[in-house]
Amino acid sequence: MKSRTFQTQSEDETIALGERLASELPAKAVVLLIGNLGAGKTTLAKGIVKGLKAADPDQVSSPTFTLIHEYSPAVYHVDLYRLETEAQLATLGLEEIFDRPAIVLIEWGEKFPQMMPAERIEIRLRATGECTREIAVEAMR
Repeated sequence: MKSRTFQTQSEDETIALGERLASELPAKAVVLLIGNLGAGKTTLAKGIVKGLKAADPDQVSSPTFTLIHEYSPAVYHVDLYRLETEAQLATLGLEEIFDRPAIVLIEWGEKFPQMMPAERIEIRLRATGECTREIAVEAMR
C-alpha cells in the first residue's frame, strides 16, 4: 500500500474511502487507526470492514469496552483506549491474532508502539472541520 493523503467531506465519504482502502490491503496486515477522539477512526473502520465483506457498516462499532470485535476469522477490530499498561495489553493475546492470516484494525495502537509489529500500516485521521477529515495512509517497514 503506497503512502498518500485523502480529504473526506462527510461520514459517507469516509466510509467509502475505507471500502476503497480495504481493496488495497494484503490478506494479512496490522492497521493502526490513529487520531484524537472524534477524528473518524471507527467511521473509517466501518468502511474497511464493509470493503472486506466482513460486516455492514451499521454492525461495526468501536470495541471500547469489549476491546476486540471479531467480524470474521479474517477481520478483527481492536480498541486500546481504556488500557494503561503493557501488562494489560499482554492479556489480550494480540500476538496470536497478529500471527493469523487476518486484517487487524487497531484504534489507539500508538499508545503501545513497542508492542505493535514493525511492519504495519498507519492511518492518521485529523478533523479539519465538523464533517471534514484529512486521512494519511503510510506503510511502515
